[in-house]
Amino acid sequence: MIEDSLARKAKKQLYKAAKEMDMDSNLLKILEKPMRILKVSIPIKLDNGKIKVFTGFRCQYNNAKGPTKGGVRYHPEVTEEEMVALAAWMTWKCSLLDLPYGGAKGGIICDPRKLSENELERLTRRYTSEIMPLLGPHIDIPAPDVYTTSKTMAWIMDTFSMMKGYTEPSIVTGKPEILGGSKGRKEATGRGVSIIAREFFKAKKKNLKGAKIAIQGFGNVGGHAALFLSQMGAKIVATSDISGALVDPNGLDVPGLIDCVEKHACIIKHPGKQIDREELLLQDVDILIPSALENQIHLKNANKIKAKVIIEGANGPTTPEADEILEQKGIEVIPDILANAGGVVVSHLEWVQALSGLFWEEDQVNKELERKMVKAFKEVWEKSVQKTVSLRCAAYLVALERISEVYRFRGMFP
Repeated sequence: MIEDSLARKAKKQLYKAAKEMDMDSNLLKILEKPMRILKVSIPIKLDNGKIKVFTGFRCQYNNAKGPTKGGVRYHPEVTEEEMVALAAWMTWKCSLLDLPYGGAKGGIICDPRKLSENELERLTRRYTSEIMPLLGPHIDIPAPDVYTTSKTMAWIMDTFSMMKGYTEPSIVTGKPEILGGSKGRKEATGRGVSIIAREFFKAKKKNLKGAKIAIQGFGNVGGHAALFLSQMGAKIVATSDISGALVDPNGLDVPGLIDCVEKHACIIKHPGKQIDREELLLQDVDILIPSALENQIHLKNANKIKAKVIIEGANGPTTPEADEILEQKGIEVIPDILANAGGVVVSHLEWVQALSGLFWEEDQVNKELERKMVKAFKEVWEKSVQKTVSLRCAAYLVALERISEVYRFRGMFP
């Protein structure tokens, strides 16, 4: 069996759920294609005086439920089809969490580690100016993603504001608090992962305390998930980042790892037994949390997975072919559109605060995040039991049923 491209994988997941719910074929025709894709050239002057032209994208997949929402990533392997797949997943994610958004995604083909901060700022500002026709607080709202930060969002916000002639904090989320960013936004995705892990163990009538966890990717998502899960009593026995992987069956020092990343931008300088990064996914643990990039669990390694449950901290880390193998092995997968939705939940709260000019304390933000994540998990769990389907299929059913209802009332223009 040959695995398909990322966009085709996203379509396979859509088709499987559409068949299960007997979706109207006309609606499926709409949902299987992105609404809009913009490809732009981004010329900037490098610090050495030379001009380099980068390529960027912004895909708006569907806006039936509201303005599109999605991150911007800077990575050498960004492709147009990746943007389409990620924007589709964002559409289903927003619907599953019952947020008034459609899905979008943006990216630039570049290696940000090889660019100075001045070059990154020029790149971000020129990219923003090129996609300006698609942006707006009620049109499309970017957020941070792989290798972009709150500072990146500040540059996007400032560029948009300068070109419009007025300050518009609600044009992006994930920005610094001083510019209208929400308290709790940075930790939100990792906190959401930990909430979902806790709720899953509750549903299975098991105790999360003492559970062994391996986390692929110790960035913003994986690092915060590790912190919150360890505070719940779970044991983080293995983790990795681009520098390498560490393992300790007695449990890694999570605060020490976080300090190491802050000081050295990697985990490998922290004391511990080193293993190959590929081995991280194959650890004999209770929970595996892939929180790096797409396609990490695939045909070649799915049969070797020993974890009892996989919680997808990243977008699209498991291919459909691997999903089938994991299901046959009895390994439950909590899908990305549920597991890592904490970020977009708090992004919505940030957007609401910026639009109203009223800002909340972190406790209020975290309570609302908790409420939304618990509600979504219960809906997915109940749908899974009711339909006797996987948690991924159940999540898609909940999301697509909502979108179907929106189209039933809105109809189609013209």
